[in-house]
Amino acid sequence: MTDFAATKAMFHLPEGTIYLDGNSLGPLPRAATERVGNMMQHEWGDMLITGWNKAGWMQKSRDLGDRIGRLIGAEPGHVIVGDTLSIKVYQALASALELNPGRKVVLSDNGNFPSDLYIAQGLLTSLGAEYELRVVDPEAVEENITDDIAVLMLTEVDYRTGRKHDMRALTAKAHEMGVLTVWDLAHSAGALPVDLAGCGADFGVGCTYKYLNGGPGAPAFIYVAPRYAEKARPALSGWLGHEAPFAFDLDYRPGRGVERMRVGTPPVLQMTSLEAAMDIWDMADMAEVRAKSMQLCDLFIAEVEAKCPQLELASPRDAAYRGSQVSFKFREGYAAMQALIARGVIGDFRAPDIMRFGFTPLYIDEADVRAATDIIADVMTNALWDNPEYKIRNAVT
Repeated sequence: MTDFAATKAMFHLPEGTIYLDGNSLGPLPRAATERVGNMMQHEWGDMLITGWNKAGWMQKSRDLGDRIGRLIGAEPGHVIVGDTLSIKVYQALASALELNPGRKVVLSDNGNFPSDLYIAQGLLTSLGAEYELRVVDPEAVEENITDDIAVLMLTEVDYRTGRKHDMRALTAKAHEMGVLTVWDLAHSAGALPVDLAGCGADFGVGCTYKYLNGGPGAPAFIYVAPRYAEKARPALSGWLGHEAPFAFDLDYRPGRGVERMRVGTPPVLQMTSLEAAMDIWDMADMAEVRAKSMQLCDLFIAEVEAKCPQLELASPRDAAYRGSQVSFKFREGYAAMQALIARGVIGDFRAPDIMRFGFTPLYIDEADVRAATDIIADVMTNALWDNPEYKIRNAVT
């Protein structure tokens, strides 16, 4: 059984703060401070460049890949960590397109994270005018999976509303029509059980700074299904994806399996922080995390709707169709969120009117939910948001 009281004690949570924004940036694992400090002093400081061998820095990408792989249902040895999520989206999409020659259309939805769509637009423009990015409503994805589609590229959980796609059903339909799949797990990994292998997904990508608590700018990961591990050609052919990086061959030869999806030098400081977070995740059962998350989200919805009729639920009401976040609509959502943050309840805002709250049972419990909704009710009932200082937009919302 996952001991959620024990995991909560393993995070640094500022006094007087209820943190409901782990779906944007997870809080600091207490052990990360010492772990990174020791790495800097004893590995980087004392070992200098020999740390790549003595401290196993190069191995971290593979080791962390397998630890994350357990949470996302990947076969061992088929997830690698490094670079940014944008880079991994580009790699996965480019490889999938090349594996499906003769087709020129990428299908996505307008609930996808804009960066994924930007990357697709940029890649397809580079490939030629005959390539097309086709974007439909999330509810219309399945009916638009046709035999002219090359790649289905979706984020499993909508970053705004928390709406959850059915990975198994959509992947099956895609394969029936000869379409490859790229799944973005940015709001899934650490939020809910994922079964990449069981669903037959072709590629998966995700970040580690949200639910996985790796820290600001923590590296991304990429999954390549075993059937494509030796076939996928990485469009970004970095030196660490070479078969023999330290041979310094001037001609690229892809490494074995998912190793070829490495690009640049791994961010060792960030990986060390991520290791501390994964020590906590190693204690967690994802089915239990999911059950607790659904319970917390349902409680939050019930409490907010009972106390704050001004707020309109923007997330699916049925927890089975939702990730680990709850969103409400409010015309002055930005100002209301700033008022909440000023009172110690941290969520975030997404344009045009979404107030977004994330729930991670590793450090959020029922008492936090009830206390947060009391503060939300105070802000809404007494229009505490209607203060000019709360309406000044920060660079990061």
